[in-house]
Amino acid sequence: MTAEGLAGSPTATARISAINLPNALTLGRMLVVPVFAAVLVTGGQSGESRLLAVGLFAAACLTDVVDGWLARRWNQVTAFGVMVDPVADKALVGTALVTLSLLGELSWWATLIVLGREAAVTVLRMVVLRHGLLPASRGGKVKCLTQNLVVVLYLLPLPPAAQMIRLPALVVAVACTVVTGMDYLVRGLRLRSGSPTVA
Repeated sequence: MTAEGLAGSPTATARISAINLPNALTLGRMLVVPVFAAVLVTGGQSGESRLLAVGLFAAACLTDVVDGWLARRWNQVTAFGVMVDPVADKALVGTALVTLSLLGELSWWATLIVLGREAAVTVLRMVVLRHGLLPASRGGKVKCLTQNLVVVLYLLPLPPAAQMIRLPALVVAVACTVVTGMDYLVRGLRLRSGSPTVA
């Protein structure tokens, strides 16, 4: 569930109770993050712990799809969900990347690019908020998909021959991260320049 895709008018979302199943799923995804990190750190290279970590990550990603679908279908889009959902998404992927880098399995340059991009886009959205919203693009959805795929590939206890697919997937994910980040920057500048407030 992306904030931009679900955001309606502040008045409309304010009338809906924040206590609902979609928001419960979002909070559940937040609670999975520390458990996921603990399993990954304490389990090391154990195949069982890695499969458990993959299961937790996949389940959390699934709630991201389900909570958005339910919120739209049941008309339960709330301001709370709009704000917390992207935080939960970033916390999940960011924790996975940082933990894998701390374990020496994922290059820090890739993790820092992803984290830097997410931080920059968040700041950009806050800066242009008074001029309007920056809706999520299809490129942003592709970026999320490639990042999730990279996390799964690095989590899975793959045989040495199959591990060769990890680096190409990582390069694609980082490229999508950078390109979509530049797209947000361009659209943010256009939004600001075309705003009546600036005029």
